Amino acid sequence: MPRPVTLFTGQWADLPLADLAAKAASFGYDGLELACWGDHFDVEAALEEDGYCAAKWELLQDHGLRSFAISNHLAGQAVCDKIDERHQGILPEHVWGDGDPEGVRQRAAQEMIATGRAARRFFDAAPDDVKQRLARTGRTVVVGFTGSRIWDAAYAFPPLPAGSIEAGFRDFADRWRPILDDYKAHDVCFALEVHPTEIAFDISSTRRALAAVGEHPAFGFNFDPSHFGYQRVDYLGFLRTFGSRLFNVHVKDVWWSDAPAEAGVFGGHTDFGSDGRSWDFRSPGRGRIDFEGILRVLNHLDYQGPLSVEWEDPMMDREHGATEAAAFCRRLDFPQSDVAFDAAFSE
Repeated sequence: MPRPVTLFTGQWADLPLADLAAKAASFGYDGLELACWGDHFDVEAALEEDGYCAAKWELLQDHGLRSFAISNHLAGQAVCDKIDERHQGILPEHVWGDGDPEGVRQRAAQEMIATGRAARRFFDAAPDDVKQRLARTGRTVVVGFTGSRIWDAAYAFPPLPAGSIEAGFRDFADRWRPILDDYKAHDVCFALEVHPTEIAFDISSTRRALAAVGEHPAFGFNFDPSHFGYQRVDYLGFLRTFGSRLFNVHVKDVWWSDAPAEAGVFGGHTDFGSDGRSWDFRSPGRGRIDFEGILRVLNHLDYQGPLSVEWEDPMMDREHGATEAAAFCRRLDFPQSDVAFDAAFSE
């Protein structure tokens, strides 16, 4: 059975879900990875309003769509971050509150706990074919960010006091273990999108994050190769190292230059799409990510979850790009053979 091809709705939250669902069906998608902002998925309503989850499923089914994960990157970002005015722009009012940094972090943690419980309620109301797919993967997934109090120390000067990085990982563990414990209690898993600005952004930091939470069974990863490529991180190696904790896959491409550029890996304070950058996100198949290699490793891992397009390309119309990306994923995926290609020679 081919993996479902879904569209992550985070970059489309300016559209009502009803409009986006119609578009996604016309683009060729099997389903949507629902973001917990815009009107796409309301955590509080999912928990408190009878009929909310059923109505979401009815809307999706009216367009022939399904869902296999929900995502709450924005609240997750605030759990460990050093809070400033930027966070007010991404957080719900009830999480931002009065803006006191520690209060924001604690409310964000409670929002992530609520998100796990909402996911449980949403997927308990899912149609049978979705439940069957989730049973094959063995998990119900919330995708998101963790934030990090030490990301700004990725390039550290003045030198850091001894133990600062270790303290940052302890802070992550102290804030996220209660969330993960609640996810485990509700049979839900959290998939961190390993990403610059998070507690884990490459293979080395992912090892440390996993160790910090004692390899918690509810903690795993959303794999997005675009965040590894321009860093020169071995993204196939990431899959091989953490494959047992691969809970979700985002299909997003990135281009990077091997030649010197005006704006290097750190971006030079330029906007995405600016001329002279050494890297930029691209529509799937138009960058440098080896998706064929990824697909073959996913087959080795027997990954049965969705291929979820997170569409970002600053130079391309998004509807054109999303349509192209759905077709790209369908061409990319293929079933594994159950016989050896040279078996005939042993007859």
